[in-house]
Amino acid sequence: DCVILSATEVDVDFNVNVNTESSGYLLHNTGGHCDAAAGAKLAIVVAPSIRGRLPIIRESVTSVTTPGETVDVVVTERGIAVSDRHPDLARELLRRRLPVKDIRQLRADICAITGIPRPVEFSEKVVAAIEYRDGSIIDVVRQVTP
Repeated sequence: DCVILSATEVDVDFNVNVNTESSGYLLHNTGGHCDAAAGAKLAIVVAPSIRGRLPIIRESVTSVTTPGETVDVVVTERGIAVSDRHPDLARELLRRRLPVKDIRQLRADICAITGIPRPVEFSEKVVAAIEYRDGSIIDVVRQVTP
């Protein structure tokens, strides 16, 4: 009972963004991303560590599509981060000599290559609401300041 998903961004709390680019502009609908993650026993997010010269793992995502409490593992070509909720899985992956790293260390390794991106500036104008699977609004997308 496992799902493998992708992401535009992931943050150090395992929150995932698939609604907006790292630049803050809208991409598309989520296509059930949060539903699949919440419904699986193991939700794995696979993404490149760097996209368009920007680190995929951020201190915080631009927009939350899928809450980190439903994401268990993040896999990049530079390492694997396993949520603290799964210490047995992390130990088993390490036993098999896979490159398991703390998600903050993985972010630091990536940022050592890319640098820390300049924060995007937003206005107060809300241009979209991100609705969670239970109908609650878990985030909003604000207009990017030109």
